[in-house]
Amino acid sequence: MIIGIDSHNLEGKRTGVGRVLINILRQWDSFDLPNNLEFILYFKNEIPDLDLSNRFEKRLLNSKSNALFIHCFLPQAAKKDKVDVLFCPGYIAPIFYSGKIALIIHDIIYQVHPEWYNWPSVWDRILLKRVSKISVKKAQVIFTPSEFTRQEVIKHYQVSSDKVIATLWSTENDFKQINDQNKLEEIKKKYQIKDKFIFYIGLIFTRRHLPEVIKAFKNISNKIPDYQFLIVGANHANISEEEFDHKKIIHQEYLPGKDLVELYNAADLTIYLSDYEGFGLPVLESMACGTPVITSNKTSIPEVAGQTAIYIQDNTNIQEIEKAIYRGLRDQRLRQDLINSGLAQASKFSWLKSAQKMLDALLRIK
Repeated sequence: MIIGIDSHNLEGKRTGVGRVLINILRQWDSFDLPNNLEFILYFKNEIPDLDLSNRFEKRLLNSKSNALFIHCFLPQAAKKDKVDVLFCPGYIAPIFYSGKIALIIHDIIYQVHPEWYNWPSVWDRILLKRVSKISVKKAQVIFTPSEFTRQEVIKHYQVSSDKVIATLWSTENDFKQINDQNKLEEIKKKYQIKDKFIFYIGLIFTRRHLPEVIKAFKNISNKIPDYQFLIVGANHANISEEEFDHKKIIHQEYLPGKDLVELYNAADLTIYLSDYEGFGLPVLESMACGTPVITSNKTSIPEVAGQTAIYIQDNTNIQEIEKAIYRGLRDQRLRQDLINSGLAQASKFSWLKSAQKMLDALLRIK
């Protein structure tokens, strides 16, 4: 059996889809696989260094356009290589491809709440919902990162529940507690943290309510004078520089992946509010590093956090956010409970289990 894989999200700065895919591939690479199973990875502009064994063949298709790569070059290559299943981990599959398809749908916010989606272009606004729906209908199997997203796909695309499988995401192995205080002091110094800080990581969208969190932090900054607020993420919510302009607020567009684990560990609190998430990976990453989390009791997030977070009921309620931040920093008994229960909750998630579940489903495709 030959499984072809759309791997263009592994190129360049690896976020979202790329991070999910590399974790799946690394797990498959560690498995005792059938001798007749082959993988072919298809790339758009470059073949990155992936640290994978030679059981993964690599093909460079040389396309500057995502659309041409996905809908023209990828299906041509898959047909030429006689792949049995084309695995597309980024929402859509080649629209005219007639072979068997496996798909990952990470969320369908563009379908359910298009007003909250960050449309890259006019063409995306016109085509994404349509192409995604066609891809879902054509796919033999669809993977989702949560039961919430599974139910969204079944409901809004009206597909059989039998072919939609929830395979919960996890964290990389290096997301864990760090006890080296010198290392934590160094990372704080690197990001201009003078003492203590709360942390936000993720692309900044309107649905994630950063303006409300920033205002809440400013309102209580005199009560927590030893704290700064580190915000990491590209600003897609048109938040003005004036809102970021506060001596205790630091905004970074992007940070190297190697710094992320240390920042989670160095932070006293992670805050991640959202009206809609397909999974909510920063919540899990923070818990795995032993840092308490304030988050939203909405969509998929309770599947991730369980009973181990401070939940915000109304993401627009600044007073509620203020109280949660203050409590999460100053209530030491609560903090210790959140740390212990968060570590236990994070240990329930496993890339090994999810990758095995996905591979088993792919091998059943006939």
